[in-house]
Amino acid sequence: MTRAIRFTRSGGPDVLALNQISLPEPGSGQAMVRHGAIRVNFIDTYQRSGLYPVSLPSGTGAEAAGIVEQIGPGVSWVRWVRA
Repeated sequence: MTRAIRFTRSGGPDVLALNQISLPEPGSGQAMVRHGAIRVNFIDTYQRSGLYPVSLPSGTGAEAAGIVEQIGPGVSWVRWVRA
């Protein structure tokens, strides 16, 4: 389980909630990243407010940096170093 800031309806900051979520294994062309920094940008506020519609539930923090934990089949565009 991991934590994520999510929203299930459009609105102001009050629609944001900290949720526990399960992450699936990375699929083809995907990588799982343990985030070290997450940036909330204007697009996140536009999506949360409904100005830019998104499928719900959704989350914030589309920009992030971290360490690649797993890669799915066919991933060759990230550097993966297993400790």
